[in-house]
Amino acid sequence: MVEHDALSATREAYDAAASVYAQLFRGELRDRPLDRAILNAFAEVVSAGGDGQVADLGCGPGHITAYLDELGLAVFGVDASPAMIELARQAYPALRFDVGSMTATDIADGVLGGVLSRWSIIHTPPRELPVILAEFHRVLAPGGHLLIGFSATDDPFHPTQVFDHAVAPAYRWSPDHLAAMLGESGFAEVARMVRQPQPTDRRQFEEIHLLARKA
Repeated sequence: MVEHDALSATREAYDAAASVYAQLFRGELRDRPLDRAILNAFAEVVSAGGDGQVADLGCGPGHITAYLDELGLAVFGVDASPAMIELARQAYPALRFDVGSMTATDIADGVLGGVLSRWSIIHTPPRELPVILAEFHRVLAPGGHLLIGFSATDDPFHPTQVFDHAVAPAYRWSPDHLAAMLGESGFAEVARMVRQPQPTDRRQFEEIHLLARKA
């Protein structure tokens, strides 16, 4: 019940904030060369593995989905917020966007070459995260890749920390703890990128991208 209430509250909050969110973040990659680099690396390893589709889970208004499409991936977006999906469809009519939950996607077993989860787990109550990681594993083909982005804790001995997110309650994660959870869910870590906060960033948190492969 707690997890269901959290998902419902997050969906409603993002529905209300969708237009503002899209305006704020649609051009975010322009000034983030490291983010572009890790997305480019993700696209390369997925492409090297074959022609499998890629799901951008928690796609928001679709701008990262569109970037992966520009990199040549067969990508589609999924988000729990109908308002976000409507904005994505309007902005990128040539791409596919579906309303759905990361806990139970409408995707067949083992059909994807890649899954992107870019800051889409931050609103997930910690005890629910294994369910989502298991879903990521289920939909990926053997050897498929997951790229997961999140904000890091200040103290590595604390697996999670709550922080004051503008839209909904959110969590930061210890990178090592989350990497261990990926291992328990059937993934092998390939690489990680740690981005230090810039002086102009509103939140002074380390940003982490973990690249993992389905074993």
